[in-house]
Amino acid sequence: MRQFITQKLAQQTPRILTAKSQISAAVLVAITDDHDNPEVILTRRAKHMPTHKGQIAFPGGKAEDDDKSLIATALREASEEVALRPESVVVVGQMGQVLSRQGFVVTPVVGVVPAGIVSELIPNLGELDRIFTVPLKFLIDGPRVMDALPLAKGVNQVPSFYYDDYRIWGMTAFILAEFVNLVYDARIDLYSKPKDD
Repeated sequence: MRQFITQKLAQQTPRILTAKSQISAAVLVAITDDHDNPEVILTRRAKHMPTHKGQIAFPGGKAEDDDKSLIATALREASEEVALRPESVVVVGQMGQVLSRQGFVVTPVVGVVPAGIVSELIPNLGELDRIFTVPLKFLIDGPRVMDALPLAKGVNQVPSFYYDDYRIWGMTAFILAEFVNLVYDARIDLYSKPKDD
């Protein structure tokens, strides 16, 4: 699993962004090492948060001065938000940066974690109210709705994935779509203009 994802990510040149007032951030795209049914770990932001309340997100956040790298940022935030120990994560690569609506330049860091660790995760209730996983098979083959959302150069549409009671959309859905496109050749079309209903 780790080697497969590492090789796939190594075949791409990650997108590097610069913003006028660049604020660096990183998220952890944590994939379980279940070879037959790998899943991605996601969170739901608490309703009392000032931004992104109730939205589905990866563990992650703003880089701090003490972080030695954006990988360190992603691992620190995952530890703070979901109690995922950094030593449990094997970092296998990074994906193209995305500019958030709040002006953060977000670097997705991809890591592989033991599948059994999911049951040990604990949400930081100051920021989250839920931790859950989504099978990558669902993201590749499941139903989705395409929304007009130009999140990166050349991108015209982004999927919304509806999984159980969750709507996964926006930047999180874009990163997931790019991941399954890169690693599993999912062919989710992000570049065509959305079709009018």
